[in-house]
Amino acid sequence: MKLKTLYGLPRKVVFCKKTLISNQRPNSAIEFLHRKNTKKKTLFIDKNGISDAWKYSRLKEKINFKDREKKLLKLLDLHRGKYGEYDCIVPGGGGKDSCYASHILKFKYGMNPLTVTWPPNLYTDYGYTNFKKWLSTGSFNNISAKRNENLLRFLTTQATKNLLHPFQPFMLGQKIFPIKTSIKYKIPLIFYGENEAEHGNPMSDNLTSLREKSYYTHKNLKNIYIGGIKIEDILKIKRFKKKDLEPYLPPTDKEIGTFPMEVHYLGYYIKWIPQETFYYSVENCGFKPRPFRTNGTYSKYNSIDDKIDDLHFYTLFTKFGIGRATYDVSQEIRNNHINQDEGKRLIKKYDGEFPEKYFNDIMKYLKISEGGFFKLLDKFRSPHLWKKVKNEWKLRHTVNKDGTDD
Repeated sequence: MKLKTLYGLPRKVVFCKKTLISNQRPNSAIEFLHRKNTKKKTLFIDKNGISDAWKYSRLKEKINFKDREKKLLKLLDLHRGKYGEYDCIVPGGGGKDSCYASHILKFKYGMNPLTVTWPPNLYTDYGYTNFKKWLSTGSFNNISAKRNENLLRFLTTQATKNLLHPFQPFMLGQKIFPIKTSIKYKIPLIFYGENEAEHGNPMSDNLTSLREKSYYTHKNLKNIYIGGIKIEDILKIKRFKKKDLEPYLPPTDKEIGTFPMEVHYLGYYIKWIPQETFYYSVENCGFKPRPFRTNGTYSKYNSIDDKIDDLHFYTLFTKFGIGRATYDVSQEIRNNHINQDEGKRLIKKYDGEFPEKYFNDIMKYLKISEGGFFKLLDKFRSPHLWKKVKNEWKLRHTVNKDGTDD
């Protein structure tokens, strides 16, 4: 009997022979258009069981980064001093990557970046402290989004109930806000940190792609979903207006005009190693990791500014069978910091750990009961990934080969 698969996932679960991640991993490149039933693209693993992310990590070892840095210098020279006070935009919230990117651009390469922040739904105390430290130690000017917080809360609740994706509205705003800021302040150069290709993702942040998404979105607003709800239905809720939704929608074709926006990744030009960016941000930006291990993994410094982040990774584990430890392990294997045996032990120990630290705070924010949330989890489990054994859900397949069907 064929088991039902959800989200357009591959029926057969295959683990990368090198990085240990599976072909169930959704493509994490965030699209502007999130329809209710859109099929997810999955991580590509070839017939030999090797993922694109591993292939890129080996290619990365052969890259001449001195030549890449020369290209970076030429790019910076084309933009430095051309737009008034600021030379480029660096999106971020004071995490290790945005600290590193903005600081090195300013103090090594002589650029004056404007930092741009789409704030977390629920700041952690140390996340907010890192944000303030980032700006003060680098003397960075910052524009943070002013948004309708009631709408964000509503959309986050609906995204959780309808999609089991509590981060979807946040991700949309996070992706769109720097672009709109770039257009508004006429600063065309945007720098992100880590190259998306590191994870096996396609790089689609270009002006042509933006125009296509913008045109389609604004011509088809009645058919666009956010949080699993049509925009027209969101607007029927009296307290929300169309202008409140603008932070979640791409700029119009008229707003884009002939603006020559460029999106670049520093990780393309300089060798990007997450652990090294962490050490750099500690030394130069006053960054501090969590004072405790993050639920679901063994690390203390990745994605720590929003309380909802831990829950987000738990929902990924529920929907795709891939937890936060797997993501961390995969990255560290690609960077030659741990071996497969170590990675398998870490995944077995931490993957799928319940995010208890902030769980009550998040449920209060979402206005969802604890029991109601656990019912949601069961609703979104794909049968080809999960099997119930003595009232406990078990993965059918694991990288350690100890699943119910292995």
